[in-house]
This record gives sequence, structure tokens and C-alpha cells, in this order.
Amino acid sequence: MSDMSDQEPRCSLSKAAPKVLILGAHGQIARVATDLFLEHTDARLTLYLRKAKRLKLPGHADRVRIIEGDVLDSKMLESALAGQDVVYANLAGQLEQQARCIVQAMNKTGVKRLIFISSMGIYDEVPGERHGSILDPYRKAASVIEASGLAYSILRPAWLDDQDVIDYGTTQKGEAFKNASKTVSRKSVADLVVKLATTPGLEDRRSLGIHGKS
Repeated sequence: MSDMSDQEPRCSLSKAAPKVLILGAHGQIARVATDLFLEHTDARLTLYLRKAKRLKLPGHADRVRIIEGDVLDSKMLESALAGQDVVYANLAGQLEQQARCIVQAMNKTGVKRLIFISSMGIYDEVPGERHGSILDPYRKAASVIEASGLAYSILRPAWLDDQDVIDYGTTQKGEAFKNASKTVSRKSVADLVVKLATTPGLEDRRSLGIHGKS
């Protein structure tokens, strides 16, 4: 178990500003993460979503481009991946199929770093709870990613809230999920996304539960 909420984000993967592709960029966590990337790092962002008109152009527009597309559109996804350093996926719907498309496109384009939002409970790691088939799409997507050769980090948040706080801890796959009855802020999850995306080697090939501390 660890606590990364007090660590400052590191600004870059290398001497050049990191390029981060955000899949599902209109998602609630993704929008908070976009703001944190732009406020606290020098990352250049590509925001990928199905309906671009829903997204307000964030500040620092010179560091942002927006692509309207579907993750299941392999050709468009591969085009968006060109030149990227990190992929951050914040998706819903056909998760297993989306995960397969992401892994295939990343392998084809040579991009290795993937951060993928899942859900607590996919390993039956929440004491006293069994979430059953409702989490099957998340389980199957995680299995696809874990079987890949990518440098992935799978994130499994607790129930989410919109508090303007960063206060969280993490557990590893194989450990009991801590504080499962407490909510964790979307801003906390977004903070961890930014740390993972901008810190080389941090939690590579790991699956992290994210819980609120207070």
C-alpha cells in the first residue's frame, strides 16, 4: 500500500515536453486531468472524443489539439497515436473491444505507455463484497491490457465524488482494497494520472486501487 498524493508531479518524460493522448477526453476525470496537465506540467495534449463540440477548448490552447473520433476506428486511432509518448484512456461502453483496439494500435505505432481507468472490485479485492458480472467488461479489458507487452498502469478507483481535494492512497493488485466505503475525488484520480504520465517507470505493469484517505 502506498500514498502518492503528497508527491509533486514531475514535468516531463524527457528533455522534450511529453505528448499525451487522452481517449474519452470529455469524461469527468479526463477533464480534470486535462486541467492539471496544463496547469502543472509542460505536456502537449491530444484530446480524442466522439463529439468534439461537447468539449470546451481549455486554456493553453497552443498545447492542445482535439480529434473527433471513435476508439474502435483503428485507422483514426493509429493516426492519433503517431508521435505520442503516453496514452491515457478514460472510457465507457465496449471496454474489452476498446482495450483490444488500443493495444493493437499502440503495438502498431510503437507507443508503449498506457494508463487505463477501470473500477475497484475487478479482482474481488473489496473485503466482504462480490460485484459479479456487472464488472465483467472491466475485468475483461484489464485482462487484455495485462496480457499485452505494454508499460501499463490500470487504475481502480473507489466510488467517486467532485470535491476539490487531492487526498488518496493506493493498493496493489493482490492487496485488499482499503477504505472501500469512502469516496475518492475525481481530482485525486486525475492527480495520479498526471504523476504516472510524467514520471518514467512509475508503477509500470501495475494495477492500482485508489481510495480516499479521509
